Amino acid sequence: TEEACILRERVEKALDKVRVALQAHGGDVELVGIDGNVVRVKLTGACIGCPFSMMTLKNGVERALKEEIPEIERVEAE
Repeated sequence: TEEACILRERVEKALDKVRVALQAHGGDVELVGIDGNVVRVKLTGACIGCPFSMMTLKNGVERALKEEIPEIERVEAE
């Protein structure tokens, strides 16, 4: 639907802002999908196996997405 496409676009734009910080540390984030108000992402690069990756996911990625898109309930890692 058009609504889903617009939401995906908004999520990608918000992720672009987070990517800058992740890429500076050798990591990255990919959008896997959106189920309702839950965003599924995959942390890649240096994020794989990093002991701080779940903290990055919740305190970095999830917080940034919720600030930009208040209807997002949570972000999950794949």
